[in-house]
Amino acid sequence: MSDIKNATTADTAPTPDDALRTADVAQKKGPVLAADGKPLKKSLNRALRLQKMRALALIAPLLIFVLVTFIAPIADMLFRSVENEIVSETLPKTTAALARWDAKGDTIPDETIFEALYDDMFFAQESKLHTRLGSRLNYEQTGVSSLFRKSGRRVEDMGEVYQDQFEDFDDFWKTGENWNSIMGSDEWLAEMQAWNANPDDRQPRFVLRKGIEDVLPATTESYERFAEFVQVKDEDNLLKEDPWAIVYSSLYADLTRADTAAISAYNGPAAAQIKAAAVAAAGFETVNLSEAFFDIDKDWGDIDVWRTIKIYSPKFTNGYFLNAIDMQKSIDGPEMRPENERIYGILFWRTMVMSVSITLSCILLGYPVAWILANLPTRSANLLLILVLLPFWTSLLVRTSAWKVMLQQQGVINDTLVWLGLVANDDRLVLINNQTGTIIAMTHILLPFMILPLYSVMQTIQPTYLRAAKSLGATNWTAFWRVYFPQSIPGIGAGSILVFILAIGYYITPEIVGGTSGTFISNRIAYHISSSLNWGLGAALGAILLAAVLLLYYAYDKIVGIDNVKLG
Repeated sequence: MSDIKNATTADTAPTPDDALRTADVAQKKGPVLAADGKPLKKSLNRALRLQKMRALALIAPLLIFVLVTFIAPIADMLFRSVENEIVSETLPKTTAALARWDAKGDTIPDETIFEALYDDMFFAQESKLHTRLGSRLNYEQTGVSSLFRKSGRRVEDMGEVYQDQFEDFDDFWKTGENWNSIMGSDEWLAEMQAWNANPDDRQPRFVLRKGIEDVLPATTESYERFAEFVQVKDEDNLLKEDPWAIVYSSLYADLTRADTAAISAYNGPAAAQIKAAAVAAAGFETVNLSEAFFDIDKDWGDIDVWRTIKIYSPKFTNGYFLNAIDMQKSIDGPEMRPENERIYGILFWRTMVMSVSITLSCILLGYPVAWILANLPTRSANLLLILVLLPFWTSLLVRTSAWKVMLQQQGVINDTLVWLGLVANDDRLVLINNQTGTIIAMTHILLPFMILPLYSVMQTIQPTYLRAAKSLGATNWTAFWRVYFPQSIPGIGAGSILVFILAIGYYITPEIVGGTSGTFISNRIAYHISSSLNWGLGAALGAILLAAVLLLYYAYDKIVGIDNVKLG
């Protein structure tokens, strides 16, 4: 009686929300004040805010952990599946020029685009970015990687043609100090001289001389990039560094352009040398850049190479996702890959079908075991439960390797079948390096994840229900099927979700026992992440797999209801 009274009192005890409602009613009659003289409603709101903040502080470490270890990696994966900045950042001038080129035609780009390619390739090879770019484009067209590597090694030779002629004409152009006097501001030069005497301090950043960009625009751009590379990346003394060959190429372009009025009017540092070089440059030997690139590699004359560069010029691309569904980007839009290159659709379908097969196998094998555990005495059930959990105490790699030994044609299973006379010695079963081996090994590995939820749910089913059904005339099968089985469905649902989601993400077991016909899409994702380093395609495959899981989860929730799933 006392317990009932206490329970009733607890159920009817006032809560902070009741106090707020009371304060609202009282507010109409006049403000209700707390002990400190402040309005009661404000005091209660403040107390509720403090309570929520304390609760948030308690779960904050978990939220941060989930954000850093789960949400952030998924977000990074989704971003990598569309990110494509390396092309436009490594070849900025080339991609801008290619935007005006008609890729649907039959002619390769003109000389102006090759000039842009020369500028971009020169700075890319100095920064060692041309190999990364080649690897990126090689995912789309085989052979581009070697093309960029070869071009990076020889692109400097093109600019040295002009460098040698300027230096032969006047020794003034040989030393970096003279270049600095032309390109650098007087203030920066003074700071550099002071820093040169005390190099322990931070080197002053290069400051361009005012007005020089109007006289030598191309030279200015090249020299600024050269100065930034020397000071920031190499951390060398810019006063003692001679300019790169591309600076001489840019100087030649400036001195031989049609409008020479700015050069004629220039009266700054080294004005005499610049004007004399302008006169001499008219007779210099020139370089046809398109022919020079063709000499490096004839593939620069392949229009498909240029189309690939243009197609993948944007900073974001859907190319990875198209590749993940056996399609590709073309100049006319998305199109299917050739029949002999379509592998991912097969792998996705195989992954889903085999994961469902493994889940069904676990249900068929795990349901009777869970039923026995639930209906045995506690002492015996606990002993058998240890056997169910025993595989967790053994390395996954060891268990998978053991199955490889057992399933091979000269393994334990085949030897036993031959000894029993069920299989001829010359007709042994092929159970390894195929889908059969993958299903057998993964069913054994994932079976505990099915048994434990089933056992937890079956423990809650009262045996009196079956006895009542039998007393009403039901057979053993009818009592099981219509009374016991419906109550165990939440355990089946929980076990199925666990097993299925774990199965589609496995890659170690299929890699060891699956061969070529038993591997999953996760094996291909692991290959791109760790071997081919095509992280974009690996991320796109992972994103599609994640979307498929979420879609199946949504369908399961609509059909079965996720609220009906129980772990015990």
